Amino acid sequence: MSRLATLLSQILMLATLSIAAHAETISLDSHSSGLSLNEQVELLEDSGTQLHIEDMADPAIQSRFTAAHGKASVGQSANPWWIKVTLRAEPGAPGQWWLEVGSVTLLDLQLYLPDGQGGWQKRQSGEVVSFAEGRDHPHRRMLLRLPELGEQSLTFYLRSYDPAGNSFPLKVWQLDDLKTHAAADNLWLGVIYGVITALLLYNLFIFLALRDGAYFWYVVTTTGALLMILSMTGHGFQYLWPGSAVPFWLDRITLPALWGFGACRFTQELLQTRRYVPWAHRLLTVSCGLYLLAVVSDFFGLRAIGAWVFVSLAVTTIPTALWASLKRWRQGYFPACLYFCGYGMILASVNLLLLRATGVIQPAAWNSYIFPVAVALESILFSFALAYRIQLLKNQRAEALQRADEEKGARLAQVQASADDLQLAVDRRTSELKSANLQLSHQKQELRHAAFHDALTDLPNRRYLIEQCENALRGARQGDESLALLLIDLDHFKPINDRHGHDAGDLLLQEIGKRLQQHVRDSDTVARLGGDEFAVLIGGVDAQQYARDVAERLLAELARPVEYAGLKLTVSISIGVAFYPQHAEQFTSLYKAADQALYQAKAAGRSSYALFES
Repeated sequence: MSRLATLLSQILMLATLSIAAHAETISLDSHSSGLSLNEQVELLEDSGTQLHIEDMADPAIQSRFTAAHGKASVGQSANPWWIKVTLRAEPGAPGQWWLEVGSVTLLDLQLYLPDGQGGWQKRQSGEVVSFAEGRDHPHRRMLLRLPELGEQSLTFYLRSYDPAGNSFPLKVWQLDDLKTHAAADNLWLGVIYGVITALLLYNLFIFLALRDGAYFWYVVTTTGALLMILSMTGHGFQYLWPGSAVPFWLDRITLPALWGFGACRFTQELLQTRRYVPWAHRLLTVSCGLYLLAVVSDFFGLRAIGAWVFVSLAVTTIPTALWASLKRWRQGYFPACLYFCGYGMILASVNLLLLRATGVIQPAAWNSYIFPVAVALESILFSFALAYRIQLLKNQRAEALQRADEEKGARLAQVQASADDLQLAVDRRTSELKSANLQLSHQKQELRHAAFHDALTDLPNRRYLIEQCENALRGARQGDESLALLLIDLDHFKPINDRHGHDAGDLLLQEIGKRLQQHVRDSDTVARLGGDEFAVLIGGVDAQQYARDVAERLLAELARPVEYAGLKLTVSISIGVAFYPQHAEQFTSLYKAADQALYQAKAAGRSSYALFES
């Protein structure tokens, strides 16, 4: 027994030594940019939140660290986690490196770097501070600059805390490589944002026209999903609320809860659950209340409770909605089929997010874009479902009208004495239908005009300009012609609004729009892009020379005073000019070139025009 006890104690000692020595120094060479560190870092759970950075010098504390073995998420933990990282630079490798923490919705992250005097320098990041304060470079994920590395090993610590889910994917980068990688990421995310925003605006216009409740809740749900994706990708923190710590109504609990609330109400409206699936309607109503409970819990600082309420709802509400859609589908309601397909993708992506949040699945590149892509596809299918629903309502109305006509015919056959009165009623009804159809046609034309024109100046808007430019580019390629894009910006326009009021500014913008149309050919396109920005698209074989002539003429014509209430309002303009194919061959590149030329004109002193120079 004594020998057995001795053997066990030796085994335990060897295990302890192996755990304490498992961490290897991560050597960085010139090809290590983008390297994941989680395979070789160490983790320690701070049970009871008792540890401080000074405790890391204690060998007993060091012996409690365990190898991460690639783990980048520990799920919903009430305790902070410490991460130990040891780096060195090989000979010939760059000395300056940047640490990227891939979790963009992490509540509290602290980086401790040695200060060179035996102490530690604390760097605070996460959602508890503003975007700029928590980063050393503007990047959608947390990006922190490391001290110069050499052949001597550098050990530093991170402390991660978030009751709603601790994740800390770590990578080291060279800044130029990170910028290139981020540009590719932003391109794909921009496509997703664009699809969702376009569907949102399209269905918002339809809601304003029809005042249908299903469209309203679609707009609410899609808005919540878009904000949630912006929050999850970090672009929301970077561009929408960068000046302060993330408030509770924009964090990883409230935004998903509000999205879930809108999705439940949209489900009830689209599937008409109150009438056809009452048990699902009641469950979805209860879910709406629980989503609000999650928001209230988050408001009072009970982040972990709010997270678990949302997790439990995600695994119950979505199956309920899917079951209700299956039942409605079996009842012959085709929009339920589209709904089922869209929400099925959401169920899969949400379950993946929950598995990431609970640490079952580790964060990786392949599962980073599943939810945004699923939301984009879901928005498309839901939009189709709404359109089909409107078509069904129209068909039902047509059938009702047909039945009414049949009933009228039967009455005519039965009561010949009242034939003239009934015929008069039919004629009146037909006239009303024609009037209604004419009104619908006018509304459709007005919606199309509103979608492609600026309300103030009645000029084409940005959307029309893009469509027109794409068509012009295709024609120019086929005819081997050139195009010119002029971006026009009013100089010192804001003081007019501030001094004389927005009525004066509006009048000035309207007059500028009229003058622009008067000084270009009918074949050219004049558009207002928003604010005090205008654009002119010029085509034809002489587009480049004509564009220069127009620019010089506009500099003089648009600077003429505009009469307002006895005052003469005067502004100058700056113009940026870019040519196809000399400067760009696609609309996006052509627009960027013209925009850069506009900035060159402003930098040169304003009241001038500039051709694009790379």
